[in-house]
Amino acid sequence: MATLKTKATGASVAAFIAAVDNDTRRTDAKALLKLMKDITGWKPKMWGPTIIGFGAYHYTYATGHSGSICALGFSPRAASLVVYSAEFPGKAGLLKKLGKYKSGKQCLYINKLADVDLGVLRQILGQGLAQLRKDWPVTAS
Repeated sequence: MATLKTKATGASVAAFIAAVDNDTRRTDAKALLKLMKDITGWKPKMWGPTIIGFGAYHYTYATGHSGSICALGFSPRAASLVVYSAEFPGKAGLLKKLGKYKSGKQCLYINKLADVDLGVLRQILGQGLAQLRKDWPVTAS
């Protein structure tokens, strides 16, 4: 079985955000940090070298593959902000109201926070976390 590359580290979240080159991306990272702290009540941790995560959950799929990852998270990448949130019933309807974004399986790619409705993003993150809590054991990590 493959070793997981993305694990919680002791690296400084504040130092990571301060080192983000793009001013808008850095400002948006600070806003996402506050938003996710408000939603979870948890302290952020670095997961791998580039993901800021909140909480953790351990999963085991029917295939036997298992691991742990942050319950909510984001990464201020050069091309876009990547926001990680679980799937849940009704997510598609909220995404229609979100604004300008692209998506992957559990990722939202947002150019800048000004492109999206932060109230809708808050709902997506909160409901994604609630779904994770139903599906997996979630901890503050």
